[in-house]
Amino acid sequence: MDFPAGILRDGSPMESLEKQLICPICLEMFSKPVVILPCQHNLCRKCANDIFQASNPYWQNRGSVVSGGRFRCPSCRPVGRLERTTMGASPQWGCHPDGAVTLMGMSPRWGCHPDGDVTSLSSRPLKKGEHPMCKEHEDERINIYCVTCEVPTCSMCKVFGAHKDCEVAPLQSVFQGQKSELNNCISMLVAGNDRIQTIISQLEDSCRSTEENSEAAKRELCARFDALAELLEEKKSEMLQRITQEQGDKTSFIQGLIHQYKEQLEKSSRLVETAVQAMEEPNGAAFLMNAKQLIKTIVEASKGGKLEKIEQGYESMDAFTVSLDHLTEAVHALDFIPTEEDEEFFDGEEEEEE
Repeated sequence: MDFPAGILRDGSPMESLEKQLICPICLEMFSKPVVILPCQHNLCRKCANDIFQASNPYWQNRGSVVSGGRFRCPSCRPVGRLERTTMGASPQWGCHPDGAVTLMGMSPRWGCHPDGDVTSLSSRPLKKGEHPMCKEHEDERINIYCVTCEVPTCSMCKVFGAHKDCEVAPLQSVFQGQKSELNNCISMLVAGNDRIQTIISQLEDSCRSTEENSEAAKRELCARFDALAELLEEKKSEMLQRITQEQGDKTSFIQGLIHQYKEQLEKSSRLVETAVQAMEEPNGAAFLMNAKQLIKTIVEASKGGKLEKIEQGYESMDAFTVSLDHLTEAVHALDFIPTEEDEEFFDGEEEEEE
């Protein structure tokens, strides 16, 4: 991860001053009180105590104080002796004549507040209960960032632990950098969500349009089939009417012939009856007086009584037979008109088959 140049080199006077107020161990603003080493390097009291305890594991034994502990400056590495004296209720660090460490509070040149707190551009450290603590060193706050391993850690891990050979950076600068990066990620996610929401809205509009267009297509199809059915119904009525007309003409003609034949039959029956009565006449003179005329009438009735006849198959209606095979095939072949996209699709399938 890249860090601002101000973290690696001196910048403005204000940046230089702030850099002088940063502990080289925890990389945070000095906390009260501050240890001023003989080499003029400075440490937080807690950081100095941690280094001293690590360098002198037997410095305190069974409650007794062993003087003359060794202490190595983490910045320039000179070795000094540390004496501990009791001044009042709490132990104080005192300066040994040969250049040992002194811990009597913060030097006035750092701008110390009367109560020993540091006044600077940085905010106060969080309380122990409010700050994440190191898993390896339970009493140590996580206060620096290991650039090499890309994990936050504590000062003791940097000085004596797993990150002593790693490059570290102030936690605040990395915090700001990653917070800015996370903010950019959030912006990207929000923008992505906006695009997804736009796509969802478009898909919902497409779904509604599809439903509306489908209903319109159904209505159009029903209307066309209804119109076709209406046309077929009209054609059927027309053809039925033609058959009915032909039926009427033929039946009328046949009924006329029946009437004529009935009249002829009636006349013939009367002549038969008259002839039978004449045959019953016993007197020859009386029979002969009417017989000749009666015979002539019967002969003329027989000769001139020929009536019109109907041709064979006159009653047939085969002329009104209709073939609907082509129409049936056309109905079966009914389909939607292919669009340009469908034609391109079918053309592509034909090319693949070839």
